[in-house]
Amino acid sequence: MDPPIFTWNTVIREYSKSSSPIESVKLFSQFLRIGHEPDKFTYPFVIKACGRCSMVGVGGSVHSSTFKTGFDSDRFVGNTLLRMYSACGAIGLARQLFDEMTDRDVVSWSSMIAGYVACKYALDALIVYQNMKSVNEIPNSVTMVSLLSACTLLLNIRIGESIHSQIIVNNIGLDVALGTALLEMYSKCGQIDKAFLVFNSMKEKNLQSWTIMISGLADHGHGEDAISFFSQMEKIGLKPDSMSFSVIISACSHLGLVDVGKNYFDKMARIYKIRPTMEHYGCMVDMLGRAGMIEEAYQVIKNMPMEPNSIIIRSFIGACKNHGEVVCLDENMRKLLLESEPDLGANYVLAAGASSVSENWNDAAGLRVAMKGRDLKKVPGCSWVEVNGGCCR
Repeated sequence: MDPPIFTWNTVIREYSKSSSPIESVKLFSQFLRIGHEPDKFTYPFVIKACGRCSMVGVGGSVHSSTFKTGFDSDRFVGNTLLRMYSACGAIGLARQLFDEMTDRDVVSWSSMIAGYVACKYALDALIVYQNMKSVNEIPNSVTMVSLLSACTLLLNIRIGESIHSQIIVNNIGLDVALGTALLEMYSKCGQIDKAFLVFNSMKEKNLQSWTIMISGLADHGHGEDAISFFSQMEKIGLKPDSMSFSVIISACSHLGLVDVGKNYFDKMARIYKIRPTMEHYGCMVDMLGRAGMIEEAYQVIKNMPMEPNSIIIRSFIGACKNHGEVVCLDENMRKLLLESEPDLGANYVLAAGASSVSENWNDAAGLRVAMKGRDLKKVPGCSWVEVNGGCCR
């Protein structure tokens, strides 16, 4: 028997939330082939699945179908389409749809703001918020999370504090997501004391909240406090994840606590059964390199279960130069350095410098000629500082 449309919608919905959202799209195709007509509940589920699968082409076809069936003006369908285009990185299509919507609610505005933030257009997100205020649409917690993320991307503490004030004025409760976003904004902007106040004021904290606080402490010269917080996090029963260990090993690197960092690396795999990633190996190489343990850092690179990326190799070369060691850059590592980012002039300079230190003058000269032939240049470093609300380089 052909099941009723309610049953089809239920299964399509469950697949859209599962680890295999593509099955939702396949089922929808089967649903159409049989000759069924989608309703206003069918479309949001399959559109959501398209967004999760980054299938913007299929999502666009479903969008076209909503015009034919008359559901294009349904606000729930429109909001789901908005999130789908944003999830697929098609922020231009999302904005076009948003501008064409005749019936917007707080979800529509929040989805457009979140889409801009996800695509790293933080200023556009803030502009949309200004427009939202001009039409007297009241923001909710989800809106504020996205706005704080925009401030974090811009490292703009002034606007971030303004958003914090509006959270208080609008009496928006500080749930886990909003508290964590506020904590991250203050932490990334260097206001570690304010981040700590937010952290302590949060009634409920999750692993992400703790990890962001630990990362903020480590990044701003409070490495010992970061280690203490990590221990507290374990004591209350939160299980550290891959990101948590990257943060704490990095903290050990900056403090020069090599043995402690090694213990964390060992604990990650032995106790928590977390397989080390490229980032973890990079933290270990950086930690050993900073401590002048060049040979041990080299052995970590050689024994990695995957090929090192250019960041790890550059970190290793930098450690060798800082400690006056001869760079033991074998042919394979040099090849990886140049092939992973062939258009980055700094890699050629580093490889040539390593060859010079090792007195391989022909290799050094060849690399500089190759760099010149590709018309590559080493980009000069620069720093940004904020002065009276503006940035100077």
